[in-house]
Amino acid sequence: MTTIWPGRPYPLGATWENGGTNFSLYSEVATRVELCLFDQNDTETKVDLPEVTALCWHGFVPGIAPGQRYGYRVHGPWAPHEGYRCHPSKLLLDPYAKTIDSEIKWDESLFRYRFDLNNRGLNDADSGPFMPKSVVVDPTFDWQGDTRIDVPWHQTVIYEAHVKGFTKTLAGVPEHLRGTYAGLANSAAIDYLKKLGVTSVELMPVHEFVHDHHLVQKGLRNYWGYNTIGFFAPHHGYASTPGNQVAEFKGMVKALHQAGIEVILDVVYNHSAEGSHMGPTLSFRGIDNMNYYRTVPDKPEFYFDVTGTGNSFNMRSSNFLQLMMDSLRYWTLEMHVDGFRFDLAATLAREFHDVDKLSAFFDLIHQDPVTRSVKLIAEPWDLGENGYHVGNFPPLWTEWNGKYRDTARDYWRGEPAALPELANRLTGSSDLYQSTGRKPSASINFITAHDGFTLRDLVSYNEKHNEANGEGGNDGHNDNRSWNCGAEGPTKDKKVNTLRARQQRNFLATLMLSQGVPMLVAGDELGRTQLGNNNTYCHDDDLSWIQWADADQSLIEFTRRLIALRREHPAFCRKRFFEGRPIHGEGITDVLWLKPDGHEMETGDWSNGFARSFGMYLNGRHIGIGERGEPVTDSSFLMLCNAGDEPIGFKVPKVEGEPAWKRIIDTSLEQPFEEKPFAPGAEVKLEFRSLVLLQAATIG
Repeated sequence: MTTIWPGRPYPLGATWENGGTNFSLYSEVATRVELCLFDQNDTETKVDLPEVTALCWHGFVPGIAPGQRYGYRVHGPWAPHEGYRCHPSKLLLDPYAKTIDSEIKWDESLFRYRFDLNNRGLNDADSGPFMPKSVVVDPTFDWQGDTRIDVPWHQTVIYEAHVKGFTKTLAGVPEHLRGTYAGLANSAAIDYLKKLGVTSVELMPVHEFVHDHHLVQKGLRNYWGYNTIGFFAPHHGYASTPGNQVAEFKGMVKALHQAGIEVILDVVYNHSAEGSHMGPTLSFRGIDNMNYYRTVPDKPEFYFDVTGTGNSFNMRSSNFLQLMMDSLRYWTLEMHVDGFRFDLAATLAREFHDVDKLSAFFDLIHQDPVTRSVKLIAEPWDLGENGYHVGNFPPLWTEWNGKYRDTARDYWRGEPAALPELANRLTGSSDLYQSTGRKPSASINFITAHDGFTLRDLVSYNEKHNEANGEGGNDGHNDNRSWNCGAEGPTKDKKVNTLRARQQRNFLATLMLSQGVPMLVAGDELGRTQLGNNNTYCHDDDLSWIQWADADQSLIEFTRRLIALRREHPAFCRKRFFEGRPIHGEGITDVLWLKPDGHEMETGDWSNGFARSFGMYLNGRHIGIGERGEPVTDSSFLMLCNAGDEPIGFKVPKVEGEPAWKRIIDTSLEQPFEEKPFAPGAEVKLEFRSLVLLQAATIG
């Protein structure tokens, strides 16, 4: 018989200490909780947790050490029409598990109903043999003085990457490490990131996730990972050595930090992998369904779903809010990550139906000394009513700026009336963020993200091509704002391919030269294609992985130049919004908008819906005040853009104190160039669909 002592209610989860392990599980509705211990042969030993304190069921088992596999069986009410779904036949994962050992083996026993349409009775079959197990972990790790990098927001350049897809085909990474945490920590991967110049890697979900039943049946996988089942456990599939995911993840963070690169996690606290009311019972549903999930008022059998996944977590539940905050603190304090990007963050602020700026979610984040000190990024929308909330999040938050994406795409594909909107986006979107006391860095600018076309596909396809997903082409966005430059998909037409290459450079230059925080998607800098598929969430294969052998080296080099330019010049990463008026007694403003004739744009010019060309002057002489009170100065710059179908001559303006200009970026050219500076009044040839950047210079 297994010995178990009363133990203590906190911390929740399994805590190895004092020659054994303390187990604690929260459930308001349980009438009995069995701790289930599994040996190497998968033989199960059950023991009741003996104590209940503050709705936490707990006990201490002497002799239980790291590596012990376990789960729970919760006895309680089974009354779906009242919102209760407990049943001891279903083995449950610990919501606080630090490690989960394997994948689910899909079987009918995981569900509470039978699949047979002629016999849809209750299913009391034991799910234990088909469930992964929670694992007791040893938290010790030699961090050797590792600390958070803490790159200032205005100096941040984000690189959105997938742990597996980034290194799966990367030469230089040993074969057995490719696609793993250790692979991303390898010198070949880190050297590339350092040379590229990004400051922060934003990893797509690494919390333990589930490959959906319907995908597995079709031979597909949940590659993106937005299907979390364990909010404390690194995904087991990214470990090069089975069972070593915690230490390996920590080693990856440590290696990236040593290279000066931050680690930001894409986290999914809005829903779980248990799906709709017809989904499997894996953890939360069988522990305390109503405490974890939002149910439909007056119909608690069904879930209130604003995520499109079948369920939404209950943000009015103090229990779930505690789990979320404990998870965030764990990843910050124990795993040393530098920030979080919150998937469908609007869902987290829906205490009732509307997104509420005063929600408990925001209060907890802002008041907690740990979470308020890290980078916080919101995906500011969900699928619920009035779900688009770009610009509506409170201070401390940055946001994925979908308006930036749409406006930049519209401008370079030649849509009319894009100029006024583009001016706002290039200058940090003050119309969205200034009124709440935020700065340009509140805007996470992006052209593409994991969800949608890659940059190369954005300029190669007018329509999505998602047939390989097995959903009849009904999945993925239809409003892509893309332009194929004259042919759909791959072509041998040299003119089309030349224009596509130029358009990619246009987008990259626009992104890196805008105020705000740029986010680059891994692979966009080397011309990665998904063959027109804008929703590769289910492809764990060559379609999603970066194909390093096919990399466009000239595009990589162009991107490196842009990132280096941005990081070298504070003119492109101002801490405050432009004021649009003379500064420090000078006659010239901090920003000027110019027509091709070199004169300042007037009110009527902004309403010209078919205007395709403009110039933007950035005054670098008075940018702001540094951390120690010193004035921040830089060169001044002229950014000239022509989204028209014909080349134009752009006259260099006469700007007080700027005697000459040198061309440093020209997206119509693949290679760098040397030339004499342009004097005011000279004409710069601006090719069709191109961007030119001029830097203030001296004559001589």
